Amino acid sequence: MSSTGSRRRPVSQPVPCRTDLALADAQLAGDRRVGLPASARMLYAVVHANGTLARGLGAASATRLAPGMYQVVFDQDVSTAGYVGTIGLAGSAGLAPPGGISVVGRTGIPNGVFVRTFATDGSVTDRPFHLAVLA
Repeated sequence: MSSTGSRRRPVSQPVPCRTDLALADAQLAGDRRVGLPASARMLYAVVHANGTLARGLGAASATRLAPGMYQVVFDQDVSTAGYVGTIGLAGSAGLAPPGGISVVGRTGIPNGVFVRTFATDGSVTDRPFHLAVLA
């Protein structure tokens, strides 16, 4: 039996108005330098629910501080970087239990990121995760 969801029409975006188009054109970089600076790095860490580092790029260590609370340390200062986290297993077999994640710079450790993971009900609990740092 097929799903009715596969037969639904895709949702389309509204057509931009002239004002939106003019504003977007005005915000093009033009003669401004485009892209990341030459010193920029994409760092990442994949961490098991028990806090061990599965793999990473620029990731020096990962530690479980308490249930659902982790610290990931990188090989450079990431205090002014952007952080993106998602719940996910280190391997390709199966799916991680559903949940949420919150990421922020680690207080007092300029090359660290603090990660907190949650169950679907909002309670703090251990979850495996992937962390990307745009430094």
